[in-house]
Amino acid sequence: MTDYLLFQLYGPMASWGDIAVGEERRSLTHPSKSALTGILGAALGVRRDEEDRHRRLADGYGCAVRLHSAGVLLSDYHSTQVPPEVALKHHPAATRRDELQALASYLLAAGKTAGTILSRREYRCDAYCRVALWARDGAPAELPELRDALRKPRFTLYLGRKSCPPALPLLPQIVRAPDLRTAFADAEFPAWNALLGQGDALPRDEALLYWEDGTDSGVASSAVTTSRRRDQVRSRRRWQFEERNEHRARLTEEE
Repeated sequence: MTDYLLFQLYGPMASWGDIAVGEERRSLTHPSKSALTGILGAALGVRRDEEDRHRRLADGYGCAVRLHSAGVLLSDYHSTQVPPEVALKHHPAATRRDELQALASYLLAAGKTAGTILSRREYRCDAYCRVALWARDGAPAELPELRDALRKPRFTLYLGRKSCPPALPLLPQIVRAPDLRTAFADAEFPAWNALLGQGDALPRDEALLYWEDGTDSGVASSAVTTSRRRDQVRSRRRWQFEERNEHRARLTEEE
């Protein structure tokens, strides 16, 4: 038997980042390992510059996602001005206003015009999933501590981007079960497609189960496909990620 920490994720918008190339910022259908690490870090109060704590969170827990609805894809044409590191060297920026002032001073001194970064960013609208975590050797916090932190997070939680806050309580809970499939079935959540009183209005998919190595899925091996995904946090400061195995199986909605 294994203890699993389960919680739900839903928002009007979410963005689960894929590998970014050029101006394209795509979103996958379900949360990445790095996004889940970020949610845990925010709940526990881990700051962005605490490299070791981020790495321990990434290595300390296995994760699985049961995707009920991938939502509707939305593409946003996005433009922003971002100061280079040299512009911030003598102008520490605590707010976006500070950043823009540092950029203006830098451009004026260098005799340059403002450089605007253009991108196209994808979001998932009305996506809903449930997440399961299990502790590995060396986990920095026990599952009950993570559960309590998700109930009362230190920092604001968001679904991949700051503009995408959760729209429902996460309802974190600990379930003891022989495998992932049973853990998801035994967890007590409201009916997912009636959470907002919308009935069948939410986009509906067959349930998909994604999980990484380290636990029994409860799924027959003949129904499993495996791929490599580069979303294991290696360095938060340098935005470096390692590869991991991600397994996938299709379930019926009742399972």
